[in-house]
Amino acid sequence: MNEKKSTNRTNSILKMIAGVLLFILAVSYIFDNLLNGIFADWFTRNFVWTEANYEDGLLYSGIYWPRLKDFFFGCLVILCFGFVFSVDFFRKAYAKKKTQEFLGMLSDQIDDFLEGRKDISVFSKEFSSISLTISKLQKNAIEKERLLEQEMQQKNDLITYLAHDLKTPLASVIGYLCLLEETPNLPEPLREQYTAITLEKAYRLEQLINEFFEITRYNLHTIVLNPGKIHLKQMLLQMADEFFPILEEQKKKIRVEAPSDFILIADADKLARVFNNILKNAASYSNPGTEILVTVSVFPTEVMIVFTNEGTPIPKHLCETIFEKFYRLDSSRSSKTGGSGLGLAIAKEIVEAHHGKITVKSDIHSTSFTVILPIHPDINGVSVSS
Repeated sequence: MNEKKSTNRTNSILKMIAGVLLFILAVSYIFDNLLNGIFADWFTRNFVWTEANYEDGLLYSGIYWPRLKDFFFGCLVILCFGFVFSVDFFRKAYAKKKTQEFLGMLSDQIDDFLEGRKDISVFSKEFSSISLTISKLQKNAIEKERLLEQEMQQKNDLITYLAHDLKTPLASVIGYLCLLEETPNLPEPLREQYTAITLEKAYRLEQLINEFFEITRYNLHTIVLNPGKIHLKQMLLQMADEFFPILEEQKKKIRVEAPSDFILIADADKLARVFNNILKNAASYSNPGTEILVTVSVFPTEVMIVFTNEGTPIPKHLCETIFEKFYRLDSSRSSKTGGSGLGLAIAKEIVEAHHGKITVKSDIHSTSFTVILPIHPDINGVSVSS
């Protein structure tokens, strides 16, 4: 193998020397024969000196070596520059050609791999460093596509589910209204009972319609925060008052324990939605006659809000699932209390938009939702006095 390479190198050198000699001969032939000796005349004028000796009648001549040396040196410099630029030009052209071939080959191999015509072994040795990366990208794309299809299927199933759910309260509203209209002499107690049932079904119908809008808006919704000063305890007390009519029927109540002068910098409307979703969940699934406890603990860099209620525990393996979109599809909650399954998913997105964290912990005694939000001592008023 080495002898063959040496022979090839020698042949290349001999070919190059022969090419140079042929080039010189061709140039000499062109100047001295085809151009009527122009080169010889030019050389004589510039590099040959002549001197006549009138005493002996002879003519002396010779080459003017310093001038000829300068000429050859200039030619050598020009040839060197020309050689360098020529080599650089051909090197770039060759590199460009090889790069195009390289990219074309890589593109073909990627197409074969992505189209499933060949497995990862389709990549040649020079592409081994990126074959695993491309394989990971393909797996990630497939996984994202699967999750998107799963989410769309869940969304479609939920819309079908809610559409079916609409029929029940709507049929009840129509039925009781028709009964009230067709029976003008209906006893007053019975009339009041039917009116109350109709109103309850109308409220349920309104809730389901709102859930339709919630589902439609979800994928188009981009959370944009408008932070401002929030008196956290006052906000939580106000929300507890709003839930009083809902809780009073089953003798439930909300108790808030929070520092009285703590000011949080956050988006009040967005956080109100988070707390409302958590309290609604606690109100729906807590035991009658129990208390929902809301505690606020302030630390140097974060504030922790915990919502605790007594009720049926959430299975441990579902404590993360409840924050997923459309969780209600996999739950056994009743149509009376169940929602679209978006409330806690949206709450999680809002908390994470604030660079916070929301978690849930549940056992046979109680269920606790914990919201942790970052604070800055130079912005937020940190006080633990109550």
